[in-house]
Amino acid sequence: MSVGHFYDLCCKYKGRPVRIATRDGRVHRGVINHVDHDRVFIQPLRHGAGLGGFGYGGFYGPGYGYGTGFGYGIALGAIGTLALLPFFFW
Repeated sequence: MSVGHFYDLCCKYKGRPVRIATRDGRVHRGVINHVDHDRVFIQPLRHGAGLGGFGYGGFYGPGYGYGTGFGYGIALGAIGTLALLPFFFW
């Protein structure tokens, strides 16, 4: 798939929890914070965060799924697949 396709998907899913698998086999789970034409920036999710590991659609904040720090960028050209995480993502 093209970089433009993943750019459009990342813009559409901004603020939502996603699973991104890169072409080198790495898997990233997090909430999309920012998208530019080269990279998507995600805030990592912590295992077991939230209420019993269950997510509530659209309600994310400190202690409810976010990791620490400012997140990190993933090159759009390196993305192999991108999928929304369901409500029950752990």
